Amino acid sequence: MCGRFAVTLPPDAMAQLFGAAPANDLAPAPNYNVCPTVQINACALGETGRQLRPMRWGFIPHWYKKPNDGPLLINARAETIAEKPAFRAAARERRCLIAMDGFYEWDRAGDEKLPWFIHRSDRAPLVVAGIWQDWSSREEGEGEDRMATCAIVTTEAKGQMAGIHNRIPVFLSPDDWGLWLGEEGKGAARLMQPAEDDVYAMYRVGKEVNSNRASGPSLIGPL
Repeated sequence: MCGRFAVTLPPDAMAQLFGAAPANDLAPAPNYNVCPTVQINACALGETGRQLRPMRWGFIPHWYKKPNDGPLLINARAETIAEKPAFRAAARERRCLIAMDGFYEWDRAGDEKLPWFIHRSDRAPLVVAGIWQDWSSREEGEGEDRMATCAIVTTEAKGQMAGIHNRIPVFLSPDDWGLWLGEEGKGAARLMQPAEDDVYAMYRVGKEVNSNRASGPSLIGPL
């Protein structure tokens, strides 16, 4: 799974990267310890084309009356995304792009959780596949709580990543972005494959990131 990541790209630069119109209330950067349920920025299709929008990382199905009415859905498995009631409509109609510097993953040495940082080997922004949906706490009216929510799409890990964890986010190259967003017709399902080993690199980082309260650029510094 992907449960924590780092992003340093400023919102205006991220909008330029995707060729998207930026919203006015985007999440600030940098954030070296992005945790579930916080606001992140994601690129999705709107009525006028690509838009960069703030979204809660933690997909909320439409039947939840409150955000915590069920499991926290930060990842969606590529193998079952088209079948799961929570995700299948979004997988068809509401896909998004999520940019980051890289993400953290952990393995174990005895009782210790030891973190790794995984990033693109060329150090370009790592763009992963996501799905999204707008959620509201009630039908309409005064007091309604509305928010855009998203999840990262993951697939089975292979190669070097499989030695750390059995899941990996779906990486998307710039040539894939239009197809994933739905601008280039159907066929996005074929993109949900694990990245080749030469696309990404990884290194050990300090255990400070084990805390979701940790912050600062030292979190992604190699040991």
